[in-house]
Amino acid sequence: MTETNAAKKNAIAAVEAARDDLVEVSLDIHSHPELALKEERAAKTIADSLESSGFIVERGAFDLDTAFRARWGKGPVTIAYLCEYDALPEIGHACGHNLIATAGMGGALGLKAAVSPDAVTLLVLGTPAEEDIGGKQLMLDRGAFEGVDVAMMAHPAPFDIAAPPMYGVEEVHVTYHGQAAHASVAPETGVNALDGLVTAYQAIAQLRQHIRRDSRIHGIITYGGSATNVIPDRAEAKFGVRSLQPAYLRDLKARVERCFQAGADASGATVEINWNGVTYEPLNSNDPLAEAYRTNAEAVGRKFLEIEVSSTGSTDMGNVSWALPSIHPTFGIGAIAINHTSDFTAASATDAAHDSMIQVAQALAMTGVDLIQNPALLEQAKAAFQKTRRA
Repeated sequence: MTETNAAKKNAIAAVEAARDDLVEVSLDIHSHPELALKEERAAKTIADSLESSGFIVERGAFDLDTAFRARWGKGPVTIAYLCEYDALPEIGHACGHNLIATAGMGGALGLKAAVSPDAVTLLVLGTPAEEDIGGKQLMLDRGAFEGVDVAMMAHPAPFDIAAPPMYGVEEVHVTYHGQAAHASVAPETGVNALDGLVTAYQAIAQLRQHIRRDSRIHGIITYGGSATNVIPDRAEAKFGVRSLQPAYLRDLKARVERCFQAGADASGATVEINWNGVTYEPLNSNDPLAEAYRTNAEAVGRKFLEIEVSSTGSTDMGNVSWALPSIHPTFGIGAIAINHTSDFTAASATDAAHDSMIQVAQALAMTGVDLIQNPALLEQAKAAFQKTRRA
């Protein structure tokens, strides 16, 4: 136990020593928001920093230009810290991915300072395109997590939650095709594609009254015509369908498709329904790892929400969590702001947010120490993972 405590003190000190560099990287990413698969500056900035800290860095890893893999050590236990760094259109880092990236970096730096390179194979994986496309699933498909024993990351949010429920989600793009006509001279000759889409939109709005509380449906109309005096011959929309239960997600997708078809049948338009093909799975938090993280986070001053939370988002970390033992805790950033809002963008660059990020990085590093110094924890994590896989 004395050896573990000493290693944890070294981890805490190393993260604190890296504070200025971590904050600088965070602010740079925050002030230069980049969208999915276009995160050239962020990926380079993080990779450069890790390289200067003694990691061997592979850039453009797994045939993704903005992914990277940084490696240190050659030990028998392989631990991966994950970094996200893509932003949202128009509102930038409204999900705080600048803090995710630096919490992952800090966790790795802390663990590197605390254990021998003979004890761990330490990876930092740069995972692009979380907000769109699902970069982690692409990386899973391309072997990024082969041989990894444990994957860890942490996500800013209004509150600290060690094992947050996260919805599975799949997105769909729909296009209605009709017949253009002059809206005044000969409207009877047109087929209004927008009418088809609006009918479907209203049908989905009604469907929302009759779905399970652990599910969500939401969407936007992205195109509805070009002129008020022309019957729209094309209309387009994007929707997301979410559920905590994979089987119910499949059922809900089928019900939403019927709403789309109802709009086509009612308007006389035709409809193309294109699911994006990448399902973000519900998060399968590993309980032994989550509990170890919580204990370590509390030791450095984090306070966890004690009430049950049922309304959350989604993450492609869910896909990773069904492939190997994983955690994706959330952490508060000193402001009661909701993710994906401009208020959260502003909060993600504050001193309070960076103070939280440092503590979380320390907790992630200490959890890595536990995995190295206490082999029983790794066995418990693997056993819990196998149990959920069989469930």
